[in-house]
Amino acid sequence: MNVIIIGAGIMGTTFATLAKEMAPDLDITILERLDGPGEGNSSAFWNAGTGHEANCELNYTPVDEEVISVEKALKIHAQFNVAKQFWAHLVKKGAVKEPETFINQTRHCTIVSESAIEELKLRFSEMSAHHFFEQMRYSEDFDEIKSWIPYVMEERPRHEKMAATLVETGTDVNFGALTEQMAEHAVRDLGVSIKYGTHVKRVHRSPTGRWVIEADTSGEPVQYKADVLFVGAGGGAFPLLKKSHLPFRRRFAGFPVGGRFLQAPVSKEEADHYRAKTYGKAKVGAPPMSVPHLDLRVVNGRHYLLFGPFASFKPRLERGRGFFDYLASIRPHDIPGLLNVALEHFPLVKYLVSETFKGEKSMFEELDSFAPGLSKRFDWKPIQAGQRVQIIKDGDLQMGTEILVSSDKTYGTLLGASPGASVSPEVMLRCLEQLLPAIFTKEEARKKKNEIFPEDDLDRLINDPDHYREIRDAVNEQLGITRSRA
Repeated sequence: MNVIIIGAGIMGTTFATLAKEMAPDLDITILERLDGPGEGNSSAFWNAGTGHEANCELNYTPVDEEVISVEKALKIHAQFNVAKQFWAHLVKKGAVKEPETFINQTRHCTIVSESAIEELKLRFSEMSAHHFFEQMRYSEDFDEIKSWIPYVMEERPRHEKMAATLVETGTDVNFGALTEQMAEHAVRDLGVSIKYGTHVKRVHRSPTGRWVIEADTSGEPVQYKADVLFVGAGGGAFPLLKKSHLPFRRRFAGFPVGGRFLQAPVSKEEADHYRAKTYGKAKVGAPPMSVPHLDLRVVNGRHYLLFGPFASFKPRLERGRGFFDYLASIRPHDIPGLLNVALEHFPLVKYLVSETFKGEKSMFEELDSFAPGLSKRFDWKPIQAGQRVQIIKDGDLQMGTEILVSSDKTYGTLLGASPGASVSPEVMLRCLEQLLPAIFTKEEARKKKNEIFPEDDLDRLINDPDHYREIRDAVNEQLGITRSRA
């Protein structure tokens, strides 16, 4: 069977690797617009690199008066546990280098001011009662919080009442480095073919039922044919879906959101002094991906601090593509949904537009509000983040990701954003199960799946504490993540 994958980011590369591991006879080709794997939103500084376990993101545990919902946090944490199983498998078989080349243990913290302390306390009470978060700690003690996240607290007035939570076993992940190593393994060891510099313009069905992929390579038109097509091209998935003529294409449109970070290089000693990702509380009207956070990043052995993101409204599908590409992806039937989002989420649109024109002075003021005095401590510079495209489904703005598979199981795609890369192995496993179900009828494939994923049942991970701890401890050891770190 011939399978074409569009996009050599973390999703497409993970899909290809999983598919070839479980079904070596598949003929798989990846078509990538850029010149290398993981150079889009998967690249190191186009995302925050947080290994999302829902440890520190308040938007994953929404509060309605005095009732907090932890269901989304539990699902994301379980998905990330499945992701770590896959990455531990790659490390164990030597498919990727030492784990510290792509994943590093980093404290995950949440900090709030006095007005949100009761919310954080409620969150801690509910979450720490579950085995996923039993190692979470809570404090309102200034000096203890300072020992957890010194750069956030060292120049803060002691009279400011703050509260924080801490999880020692959080992670920082360089998804670009992971994607690059995985792509090399897929080509070298699994026989996957990757065509770089190939911009897919259109996909459609031929009279025989196969998918025809029309593309440009170095300005020259090329054509590919596939029995099965998977589109994992980030925001670029939307216009391809529109051109596919699949019936569900009319239900979906894209809402682009861009962003910037402040970045500062730091020494290893300064990194060891902080070694945390600290999340705060989003402003009213801000999208979930705009929750302020101060992150330690480890990229190619060097250390950086990242603060942001500063959201922006940029009507384009991907970095490197312009406004007219986005305009061309819109169909008349999308317009009512876009207008509905503009009206229903006007505060969000207003917020994004205002953030788009925010200057460096305002960015530094926000940094100093989050971590007093830090703007003068390091040499900060603004950098662009990746371009995300949120889902508009049936006229409503959706946060999250969605797998779509055609009824004949020949076309699959992934739409949406956060938590994205962090849960890519679990999401791609589900996509593979839906798109190529015949694979899993074979005993060899089932054995390989169990070898890669000792436990991929999210419900069992959520409801069986001892089994979860056994899986967690084994993969953490393989990935160099320890319960406590000096």
